[in-house]
Amino acid sequence: MENRFAELLGKIMLVGITYYHPDGECAGQRQLWGTVISADETGVVLRQSNGARFSLPPDLSSVEPAPPGEYRLRSTGEVVRDPDYLSTWNCELSGDGAGNHEEEDGAPDAAGR
Repeated sequence: MENRFAELLGKIMLVGITYYHPDGECAGQRQLWGTVISADETGVVLRQSNGARFSLPPDLSSVEPAPPGEYRLRSTGEVVRDPDYLSTWNCELSGDGAGNHEEEDGAPDAAGR
C-alpha cells in the first residue's frame, strides 16, 4: 500500500465530489485539480493552481489512472489536459449542510464515500 501512495507524489489528480443531503438528494458538485504534494496513510494532499491545499482521505479505492484527454471543469470552464489520476467521491452532508472535513481555506472537503 505504501508504494501506491508513493506513486501519487508529484502527479496531477483531478477530483470530482458530489455532495448529498442526508435524504439522498444531490446538494451539489465540485471539481478541482492539483499536484499531489503528500500521500500516505493519513491522507492525500493536493496543491491547487491557486496555491491552496486540498486534503482527501487516504482511501485509494477512489483513485484510478486517468485516460488521456482533456477534462473541462464545469464550474470554471478550465481545461485540465492529461491528468495522471482521477478521484471520485460521494459525500453526505451533515444536517447543517457542512462536510466533516475542511480545506485549509475553510471550504468543505471530501467527508466520505
